Amino acid sequence: MIDIFQLLYDGFLVAFEPLNLLMIVLGCVAGLFIGAMPGLGSVNGVAILLPMTFLVPPTGAIIFLGALYYGAMYGGAISSIMLGIPGASTAVATTFDGRPMALQGNADRALIAAAGASFVGGTISIVLFTLFAPPLADVALAFGPPEEFALMILAFATFIGLGSDDIPKTFFSIFLGLALATVGLDIVSGKPRLIFFDLPGFFHGINFLVLAIGIYGIGEMLWTIEQSRGDMVVSKAQVSVARIMDAFRRLLGTWKTMLMGSFLGYFVGILPAAGATPGSLMAYGVAKTMNKEPETFGKGNIHGIVGPESANNAASTGSMLPMLTLGIPGSPTTAILLGGMVIWGLEPGPRLFIDHKDFVWGLIASLYAANLFALIINIAFIPLFVAVLKMPFTILAPIIYVLCVVGGYAPTKALHDVWLMLIFGVMGYLLRKLDYPLAPAVLAIVLGPLAEASMRQSLIMEQGSFSIFFTRPISGSIMAIAIMLLLWPLFRLIGRRITAAK
Repeated sequence: MIDIFQLLYDGFLVAFEPLNLLMIVLGCVAGLFIGAMPGLGSVNGVAILLPMTFLVPPTGAIIFLGALYYGAMYGGAISSIMLGIPGASTAVATTFDGRPMALQGNADRALIAAAGASFVGGTISIVLFTLFAPPLADVALAFGPPEEFALMILAFATFIGLGSDDIPKTFFSIFLGLALATVGLDIVSGKPRLIFFDLPGFFHGINFLVLAIGIYGIGEMLWTIEQSRGDMVVSKAQVSVARIMDAFRRLLGTWKTMLMGSFLGYFVGILPAAGATPGSLMAYGVAKTMNKEPETFGKGNIHGIVGPESANNAASTGSMLPMLTLGIPGSPTTAILLGGMVIWGLEPGPRLFIDHKDFVWGLIASLYAANLFALIINIAFIPLFVAVLKMPFTILAPIIYVLCVVGGYAPTKALHDVWLMLIFGVMGYLLRKLDYPLAPAVLAIVLGPLAEASMRQSLIMEQGSFSIFFTRPISGSIMAIAIMLLLWPLFRLIGRRITAAK
């Protein structure tokens, strides 16, 4: 343990060298604005700026990209809260309660909740990374396809609570998302499926971000136009020192949700190919299940921001663990970071911690600094962000529309996805009018491809038998919990009827 603290101290000496400190600040600022731009996110940000990092030494380069990754995690919440457009897939869950809070005139409190929760999630995950990197890497390796499938089922079971008491509508929403997730080419046979009207654009599947921007950007704009009835201002947004201090005091009351999101997000993040998006959505579901007033979720509950924001930041750090210790990227962004490390002549794996101590511990120390700087920068820009909501809606609506079109086009550079995004916007608006929950559909289209791949790999391993999900210790335990959660609404219904009969 003493050795770890000595190595971390040496890492801080590396991180606080003038050039590396400059890289941290620039990375946080660039990440903040990249994360806030719909359709960009950390993946595109790291990919676009990767060539620029060859101007500095490898340690400074990876520190810059790590800080950019952190900044993007913070920044994704900004457009989710201010405009109802997810800046990145990792911030979709933040939209559920962040946008309603902004419309109620509490945008500053929502932004502080997001920033504070991101800081706590990032800090806890970095501490876990520092203290338990090797054993946690072994845990990640213990998760094979059956365990990953069981975890996906647990996520769906948790999200049954998202539909409040209207379980049939929640199931419909999940099944709709799963159906959309299967569009494209079969992952085993390679045959096309659900290629609507034989349009070639469907061969690459439905991009999750296109669906999210359509539902929460275009759909939210249509809903606001209908609800405003000519009202020229979106909300009476305010910001002051007193309100900021009050927001931090309220944030202290959400510490249980922050801890839950941090540990859940980190655990999901260390699983290879899982990433921060499933972690943030699962944390939202668990936060709602834990809360005493689950019916307030989706209407501006601060726990609905704190849960996913602490989870996505924790998962972003967690996804670096398998990359550094095993050479297996835990998310699309870390896959690009892995490529950069190979180009710089650094080979990820167990030997990295022995052969390149300065590099590894300098990176870990820089994450502590990046987390703190991202929080400070985010809070400093809150008055600017809140000013957006003071614009007349006649000006704001076209800006939102243009950002949605850009965000829909950016992931695949295909006009097909722009039209698809507009269709999803109308669908989202209609589903909202009919009181169907949108969050389970979003979860399903994210987890659907991951669940299908792990399920089919498991069945191939066991020659088509589903027993593999129940006979293995870890997957069997997770499946048992998932089944209990799925049956919980039935138990509640029976309990209410027995009580009424007495």
